[in-house]
Amino acid sequence: MNPAVKSAAEYARSMGLVPYLVEWGLRGLIEGWIKEATPEDLGGMIHRGGTALGSSRSKRFYDLEFRRQAFQNLKRLGISKLIVIGGDGSFKALNQFYTDFEVPFAGIPATIDNDITGTDYCLGVDTALNMIRANVDSIRDTASSFSRAFVVETMGRDCGYLAMVSALATGADVCLVPELECDLDAVAERLREERKAGKKYILGIVAEGTGMADSLTRWMGDALGMDARLTVLGHVQRGGSPTVYDRIMAYKFAVAAVEHLLAGDTNRVVTFQQGSFESQSIHEITDSTHRCDPKLLDLCRGLSR
Repeated sequence: MNPAVKSAAEYARSMGLVPYLVEWGLRGLIEGWIKEATPEDLGGMIHRGGTALGSSRSKRFYDLEFRRQAFQNLKRLGISKLIVIGGDGSFKALNQFYTDFEVPFAGIPATIDNDITGTDYCLGVDTALNMIRANVDSIRDTASSFSRAFVVETMGRDCGYLAMVSALATGADVCLVPELECDLDAVAERLREERKAGKKYILGIVAEGTGMADSLTRWMGDALGMDARLTVLGHVQRGGSPTVYDRIMAYKFAVAAVEHLLAGDTNRVVTFQQGSFESQSIHEITDSTHRCDPKLLDLCRGLSR
């Protein structure tokens, strides 16, 4: 998010606009925690993980009176357009804000689950994947040294994208995600044959949305007769210095968001599909059910059976 904030503010200023920063998201709009973006604010931001501005959910934003307070804060500063970096919840909140007060916004998708409809990529995904990859590679050292089975749980409440890509990138033996049915009997038979052929350790990656990390770990110990351990990566995946790919994508998303606003587009979310940056209406994004790439599912199907 930080490279996107920096790029959006700097590009907006280069186009003759005066950029402002809102601290602590929707709560900051209500409280008036808004300040003009300065080189001092933006300097040193690009390499930082997380968000330097802070992020917060605000139930008060669902109350019209507090949205009116947020609008008055913007009006006082002469702010007429907004860029929001986030997911469906943030986009829906700004869409309601537009309905009430006609303040146009452009959305930049940013969620490590990579589960926003209409875009092939969301900001932060590559950084999260690299954090997972680094941790799994370290766990593999222990697994191979002690001939153990390890299960690694990644984030992904409803979407198994992180788990699937990580499983492929690290050469995992098992991958369980909400999108794929699993056949543990078939998995056990396959892994026993591999153990007979000399495989010294087993690595499984599970999306948290399956709720199967604990049970898979116990199952590995029982079915394979191995010392099995579980590692839950948790919020480690949400931190870390942004990768080069994420920094460049942030710049491109930010430039596209500013240009859409200057072109008079309203209630649009910038999307990245098949190598091109486009935009879709907020309703196309929020009213549709996200579907995972079928080619990715096919690649991982053999790891769940």
